[in-house]
Amino acid sequence: MKFTAIPSTVSASLPSALLAAVLVFAFAACGGGQSGEADTMAEAHENDTPEPSGMATEPAAPVNGENVTYGTIDGEQLNGYTAYPVGASTEALPGVIMIHEWWGLNDNIRTMARRLAGEGYRVLAVDLYGGRVAETPEAASELISMVSDNPTQAVTNLRSAVAFLRETHGAPRVGVIGWCFGGGQAANAAAELPTVLDATVIYYGFLPTDRERLANIDDPVLGLFGAEDSAIPVEGVRTFEQTLSSLGKDVEVVIYDGAGHAFANPSGTNYQADAATDSWVRTVAFFAEHLQG
Repeated sequence: MKFTAIPSTVSASLPSALLAAVLVFAFAACGGGQSGEADTMAEAHENDTPEPSGMATEPAAPVNGENVTYGTIDGEQLNGYTAYPVGASTEALPGVIMIHEWWGLNDNIRTMARRLAGEGYRVLAVDLYGGRVAETPEAASELISMVSDNPTQAVTNLRSAVAFLRETHGAPRVGVIGWCFGGGQAANAAAELPTVLDATVIYYGFLPTDRERLANIDDPVLGLFGAEDSAIPVEGVRTFEQTLSSLGKDVEVVIYDGAGHAFANPSGTNYQADAATDSWVRTVAFFAEHLQG
């Protein structure tokens, strides 16, 4: 366990019926099932727009990217975006599920998928909004509420993503990463899919704090948060970290002094370069250790 406060100027498997019941509780515990989550996010993103931030940069290494269908729910296709290093289309690379921020699966998330793929991964950027993308905070709030009202679909979606990487492409290890709304979904995935994930990176998402749920987590967790984040208070982050630590889990939490919510979002105007740069360096190192090492 590690708990680090860093100045922002520093650069650097359950049966299906039981799963459904547990997931409903999971969303309530972390705020996903509460109407207040959308309101809290809207306040944190007041006057924000989904313009590209400094995070959305292309990789140094050449990669391929393409739209894919990675599963179905009730007969409806799950469409996402996958990226992988050039020349590695048939290789069994480590996989990473990338969960979009509250804006949805937009071009900035696709850029992030390519950026991470350049580090040697097959990245699958999933879509939890059914093809819809928000351009305003009001629209994003509606999309978050849609997911909250259908919690079992989110975990089914992510299970399909794991199967796409492991079974279709032979990924020996699979991690998950998400920002904002996606950070909370990544935390949920770690608790709900403990036997199929090997590493979890959470960027300032709503966190489960129930000890029984957190006991399910088996994979290493890296949490990246801002000390000035009004949407995700530091007290809750510390409870999350301390509970995992007391359970003997592998957890590292980094809190950036002076950083607010969405400081590293691929989309938006809340970007803070120093904290975002350091958090990405840590993300890359964390995945290298647990997915490639």
